[in-house]
Amino acid sequence: MSIFDNPVARIQQFIDIGGPVVVLLLALSVIAVSVMLFKLWQFRSLKLGTEKGLHDMVSLAVRLKRLHADRESSRSDIEDVLAVAANTQIKSLQRGFRVLDTIAQISPLIGLFGTVLGMITAFQALQQSGNSVDPSILAGGIWVALLTTAVGLAVAMPTSILLTYFESRVERHQLAIETAATRILNPVAQAALDGQREPERKAGIWPVPADAA
Repeated sequence: MSIFDNPVARIQQFIDIGGPVVVLLLALSVIAVSVMLFKLWQFRSLKLGTEKGLHDMVSLAVRLKRLHADRESSRSDIEDVLAVAANTQIKSLQRGFRVLDTIAQISPLIGLFGTVLGMITAFQALQQSGNSVDPSILAGGIWVALLTTAVGLAVAMPTSILLTYFESRVERHQLAIETAATRILNPVAQAALDGQREPERKAGIWPVPADAA
């Protein structure tokens, strides 16, 4: 019977066989899926990776530049304000990453712990059988023990893959913020980087609003 034929019955069977270890792993999987769905919603709502996703930071940089247009000494102050605003947004985007990282790391260990416990139980049953050794006792115990490792890996692998994906998107967004802010605040850097405008447009960094120039 495939898990897709009757998922609820199959999961209940896994719980009956794997015991508390499988229950714990399933609870971790629910937490991981919840965090992943939230991050996907958050990234989509902020339009990460698009021009609109940079709008707030670009608008803030433009307003600060205009506000302090006649004050050369304020350049460092503008950069400090932008750095705080960008760091606040990046921290918000990274919220939940530590939870996903922890689940990705400990799930295989919990599964391995369940395997060790299952092997201990299997060999105890084998020892208690005395001279009438039944290989099926050991084989059955081993399959039950390996189930927890399989569940642990099934939780850890997709969690790790999606965490890497989320981290790469946040890193690209942070780079886009830094590049856009540099273009707005530093005319020399803006002229030097003009030749890279086409690749950045494809990456979603450009164009910035017309009033940002």
